[in-house]
Amino acid sequence: MRISMPLQYAGDPKQALGQVADLEKAGLDTVWVAEVYGYDSPTLMGYIAARTERVRIGSAILPLYSRTPSLIAQTAAGLDYLSDGRAVLGLGASGPQVIEGWHGVPYTKPLARTREVVEICRKVWARREPLTHDGAVFTLPLPADQGTGLGKPLKIINHPVRGAVPIYVASLGEKNVEMTAEIADGWLPHLFIPEKARQVWGGALERGAAKRAPELGPLEISAGGMLAIGEDEDTRKLADFSRPMIALYVGGMGAKGRNFYNTLMRRYGYEEAADTIQDLYLAGRKDEAAAAVPAEVVELTNLVGPESHVRERVEAFRAAGVTHLNVTPVGADPVKLIEKLRGWL
Repeated sequence: MRISMPLQYAGDPKQALGQVADLEKAGLDTVWVAEVYGYDSPTLMGYIAARTERVRIGSAILPLYSRTPSLIAQTAAGLDYLSDGRAVLGLGASGPQVIEGWHGVPYTKPLARTREVVEICRKVWARREPLTHDGAVFTLPLPADQGTGLGKPLKIINHPVRGAVPIYVASLGEKNVEMTAEIADGWLPHLFIPEKARQVWGGALERGAAKRAPELGPLEISAGGMLAIGEDEDTRKLADFSRPMIALYVGGMGAKGRNFYNTLMRRYGYEEAADTIQDLYLAGRKDEAAAAVPAEVVELTNLVGPESHVRERVEAFRAAGVTHLNVTPVGADPVKLIEKLRGWL
């Protein structure tokens, strides 16, 4: 297993950015840079590229609706050039709340859009020939009846460092996960419970893998949670700091019936808790919503506790097929935590 880490996007990211170089020396393999409705991801990724030498630098995620497919391909190629071939393109559809509320773009055809963006990006990087595409969402060049009629096929001016930047897709739903297993290099599931992964996604992953091109190789999976190791009660309680985040996603990321994370919680078997968390969160009672997150969910989505317990959690993620353990080290010395984890793997 490799070790990856999400860069915290709230607050001042400079402190976290400055620590990446030390974490790289300790054994960190990939850093994921989020983009929600704060600072954009590529700017921070370029900064990290200039301050590191080995660590892979991934977007997690670039929302598919916020940029054209060609711009996504250009951005990934530019980051790959600046980092000497260390870029990873993490893509996701996000949700209607962000896409329509922040970007002002209709949230339509997320599956078709994902597939076509991946196809177009790979055309741009590998072929370096005039770009054409005829799909359900994108047509390149734009047809005359939709524009001026002056558009023509173009090819990227620069020579990309690699003909295939790795593409990871964030997905949770049945059809989206199936498509991810078919076309993506990697998968970025959120709120991942390894013990329940097969019952929720096993069929979708198998169907997607059956259609997967052999040249893509096995699907990589990046998943994990908070990392803290210690015998004392204070360490054991650290996992509770994930409660507000879980409540935000399960309760607040979307309306009733249109919240992917709430649906996931139900598929895990926590239907009553999912209802309670959402009702409380949407009523503005966020602290109560956080308190309503089941203790089992807090424990199973994180790696927190005595060393023996954390080792068990690592093996649970490994058994579920996770290839990149995605952890948020919490404590006085995050570098030492990554060093310890690297020693186990």
